[in-house]
Amino acid sequence: MTFQTYPEQSQATLALVLGILGFVLCGVLAPFAWSIGSKELAAIDNGLRDPANRGTANAGKILGMIGTIFLGIAVVAVIVVLVFAVAAGP
Repeated sequence: MTFQTYPEQSQATLALVLGILGFVLCGVLAPFAWSIGSKELAAIDNGLRDPANRGTANAGKILGMIGTIFLGIAVVAVIVVLVFAVAAGP
């Protein structure tokens, strides 16, 4: 039985943890999960990291994408509320 070693450590778990935290608690972390998940998938495709972590990296990337969309919606909503508050005046 031989074990194949890969030149780089996997970041799939980090992407998943940031994706979960970005989706559930702190939306600011979601874009980082998206980025790290995308880089991890690219490294897996290039043979630099273990392909067994593909599902974890993909889940982190998807959660990061969803969290980033929610973050964008929240930012737009805050801007709209502020604009209406300023327009309403004293």
